[in-house]
Amino acid sequence: MTADGFTTCLWFDGQAEEAAQYYTSVFKNSRLGRVARYTGAGPGPAGTVVTVEFEINGQRFVGLNGGPEFTFSEAISFQIDCAGQDEVDYYWDRLTEEGGQEVACGWVKDKYGVSWQVVPTELTDMVTDPDPEKARRATEAMLSMKKLDIAELRRAYESG
Repeated sequence: MTADGFTTCLWFDGQAEEAAQYYTSVFKNSRLGRVARYTGAGPGPAGTVVTVEFEINGQRFVGLNGGPEFTFSEAISFQIDCAGQDEVDYYWDRLTEEGGQEVACGWVKDKYGVSWQVVPTELTDMVTDPDPEKARRATEAMLSMKKLDIAELRRAYESG
């Protein structure tokens, strides 16, 4: 194995290049990479995209146009650690646009069906607090939300 870590492969049904362009527009520290196209050897039509490489915040991805056989599920998700409410709002709004879906507890599905967790970094400190009552209140507040509201999470965490 090389020292470069892992590349996450995302399976699409003909939308890999479009998805890569979308993700690189959502995340500021990102870039598109190489695009591989089918040749006359197939199995897809010559000239159509088979894979597209892209990078988001230092994480490498490859989008594969594999066909309709497989789809995304919530069993795999990507967590976006957000410094504040502005970041939570930005990623939530961008990932739910154009057919994305709000789920629960900070989770969204984007328009391609990929699951994301849009999480303020301070939430982890709250729900792992050594004071079990504070952790319970923060967890309870989180469970009642779709998009996470940091001010409301803090109020719940600090009340008592």
